[in-house]
Amino acid sequence: MNGKVRKTATSLLLILVVAFGARLTFAWDQARKIPAVALATAPFEQETGSIARSVATGSGFSNPFGRETGPTAWLTPVYPLIVAGTFKLFGIFTERSFLFLVFLNILFSTAACIPIFCVGNKVAGIGVASGAAWLWALFPNAIMIPFEWIWDTSLAALLAATLLWATLELAESQRLRDWCGYGLLWGFTLMTNPSLGSLLPFVLGWAAYRSGWKSDSRPKVRSWITSPAFALGLAILCCFPWTVRNYIVFHRLVPLRSNFPLELYIGNNENYDDKHPRYPGPITKDRETLRYFRMGETPFMDEEMRKAKKFMVTHPRVEVILFVKRFVAFWAGIPNPIEQFLATDSWLARGLILCAAFSGIGALLGITVLIRRRSPYTFPVAVFPIIFPFVYYITHTSLRYRHPIDPIVLLLTAIAVGAFVQSVSRPRSSTKPRDSAASLATSV
Repeated sequence: MNGKVRKTATSLLLILVVAFGARLTFAWDQARKIPAVALATAPFEQETGSIARSVATGSGFSNPFGRETGPTAWLTPVYPLIVAGTFKLFGIFTERSFLFLVFLNILFSTAACIPIFCVGNKVAGIGVASGAAWLWALFPNAIMIPFEWIWDTSLAALLAATLLWATLELAESQRLRDWCGYGLLWGFTLMTNPSLGSLLPFVLGWAAYRSGWKSDSRPKVRSWITSPAFALGLAILCCFPWTVRNYIVFHRLVPLRSNFPLELYIGNNENYDDKHPRYPGPITKDRETLRYFRMGETPFMDEEMRKAKKFMVTHPRVEVILFVKRFVAFWAGIPNPIEQFLATDSWLARGLILCAAFSGIGALLGITVLIRRRSPYTFPVAVFPIIFPFVYYITHTSLRYRHPIDPIVLLLTAIAVGAFVQSVSRPRSSTKPRDSAASLATSV
């Protein structure tokens, strides 16, 4: 019976079914509570929806705020083009378009169980693999975000988990086609969520080192250099048409996105009250977009960068405070988590805070376990929660911004839980041989 239970609990197919069902049920429950008119408009009243409408109506990749402001590089093209294609099929700003995109997000989020399971099995065995996949299947954020955000967030989570899986597999491959496929995967990721690009040099470098370390002949050593170079070259090549388009439009180099200066200024601005510090400062994106309408994208971003740099240089002590506050907000899911937890009457909000905080602590413990075990996979797994958040530590953050690495965070949490279970069960199993040996000695 125990064997059957274990087989059921570790069934990836069952995990996928439960994950899909949980997300679909949440979406259905929320959709029936919201008027159709609201579903057709409200989810698209942001940059992704506005750019997609512009593309679908023949105005090109432009107008991120629904007004005629001209071409933009506010977002990379993959997800806005997916939304634009949906508008072509089901209508612009319609309930059918919204429901179709939610369904796609649910598929992306559900599919992330597969790379999590495979990575977990490779790193720590089938128990941890199934535990990590179950955590993702039932993680409140992962259930809610496909419905709440018509954005690249769910797709980015799938891509991040897939990249980790591909990195571990690539380290054991000498085939050039595998490295080329890895480069294409990275190119697609960069065109979807550029924030994940901060991980590229670390995971590619590790895969190249591991591949070369395993090789024992000169031809393989040469391939150790050329194969990663092909992968990196293909990743850059995937971004090249977009970069050329941006240069032609803006007459300057904009490799991926243009909006970093605004995000930096939102988190670092002169409205911060040094005597009564608050986080975040009382600046709103709405106020800044009014200036964007007047100035245009390029001069607006130049001005935002200038103001952000000036504030950061002239307020070093404040920057340290803000960095710490953003660190806490990233891992607890919300600024001032203890105060918010005690102040809110919503058990859902409290649950989200607890899940975010405990999974963050679990990720730290999971990294510690891998280090103590001297796992060869410690580095590529650990760089996701260590490196990826830095851009949000210096700008601003929210629960959604952490979501792309949440599958890896939950994998590390599962590793920590698995190590704890082993430590608890090991003494009981190890006492039996000693007892039997003692009785044998007594009888002799």
